[in-house]
Amino acid sequence: MGLNRELEGIFVVSLEQAVAAPYCGMLLADAGARVVKVERPEGDFARGYDRGADGQSTIFAWLNHGKESVCIDLNTPEDAALLRAMLRKADVFLNNLAPGALAKRGFSGGTLRTENPALITCEITGYGATGAAAKRKAYDFLIQAEAGLCAVTGTPDSPARVGVSITDLSAGLTAFSAILRALIQRGRTGQGIDLSISMFDVIADWMNMPLMAHRYFGPAPQRLGLTHTFVAPYGAFGAADGVVMLSIQNNREFRTFCTEILSRPDLADDPRFADNPDRVTNRDALTALINTAFAVHPRDALITRLEEARIACARLSELSDLSGHEFLRNLDLTFAGSTISVADLPVQTDTGRRAQVPALGAHTAALYAEFGKTP
Repeated sequence: MGLNRELEGIFVVSLEQAVAAPYCGMLLADAGARVVKVERPEGDFARGYDRGADGQSTIFAWLNHGKESVCIDLNTPEDAALLRAMLRKADVFLNNLAPGALAKRGFSGGTLRTENPALITCEITGYGATGAAAKRKAYDFLIQAEAGLCAVTGTPDSPARVGVSITDLSAGLTAFSAILRALIQRGRTGQGIDLSISMFDVIADWMNMPLMAHRYFGPAPQRLGLTHTFVAPYGAFGAADGVVMLSIQNNREFRTFCTEILSRPDLADDPRFADNPDRVTNRDALTALINTAFAVHPRDALITRLEEARIACARLSELSDLSGHEFLRNLDLTFAGSTISVADLPVQTDTGRRAQVPALGAHTAALYAEFGKTP
């Protein structure tokens, strides 16, 4: 028996937009929770990210399958009352609005728990919910820059952003794990709590490897493209018809590499390459030796030899390679009459995914009827 809608019976109301909170809400829905996505009358602006699904956004589809959609204008008493009615029955209230925006309207966790003591609230902010941090407007790329991620990403000549929305996604994943912890705690105490996840805090934690290098065994890591600050050989090496990626992490594997791949067992005892710190110091000389040895062999033949020797390696894939990759598991979503194929979630379940993507406000009338209000 495997995972099978383990959050079934959990009711989540998510006032969400863009990526971070929608990703968290999608993970909750995939685990079996009922997730109602609360949208402005004009909809989550992520609906306009692209038009790849017969005019609808494929990125929105990936982030929001398995949810219900309700349009709510909190400036109208009727819609505000509907949200309050749902929150009286909800287990989790998730949002990634500006800090304080909901509290000003009477939707703080403390206020809501006067009627629903078991309610768990979770806000995702850019830099934090109090003080100067709460005033900073934040997007994924800006936090990548502010937290130093761009400083260690790119080439020596130019910093770069990570090519996916890593601060949004990591914050959504962290919020998901925090909500699961809060649900377990509520099972013991019966009481809900307030959770606050800062995107900056999340990515700062993920930056601990270069941060520790800066603080304790510096100097600060430099941008090295596809190579590594303190591991060698590590990175891209040229074969006769392409690029081979290598990551050799210990002396045993390096000796095997020298003997079975380079046919140079003497290199494993060369003082320049005896230990990883030596190999990092003499990275350029080692890289030149490897490129010379690799240049006369086809990429796929090298990959085969490396895998047979149990040397960690990979191809440098394009997105077209990923799209047809032998290991890629796909999930088909339905949205506005289209079928969209996305990479499946990494955690597999015994039951099928919820693959329907909601149209804007598709469940508004039903939710008004369910919670005793009239649209």
